[in-house]
Amino acid sequence: MSVAKVTISIESGLLNKVDRLVKERIFSNRSQAVQYAIEEKLSRLDKNRLARECAKLDKAEERSLADMGLASEADEWPEY
Repeated sequence: MSVAKVTISIESGLLNKVDRLVKERIFSNRSQAVQYAIEEKLSRLDKNRLARECAKLDKAEERSLADMGLASEADEWPEY
């Protein structure tokens, strides 16, 4: 994996928290802490993408489409 050097601005209070994590050896350095935070946030956004897309759907229209599909297949269902 290639690595690119970037410069960021960060609030001093947040930087102090990152430095504390480095001092406690949770991360080996600031770069590792920031990279981990970005990776985790992007992963969460990816996982929530389906929920965000589903929220855009019209519930009444989706129910209507589902009911139409079920009605057309009802004759093919086995009797119990």
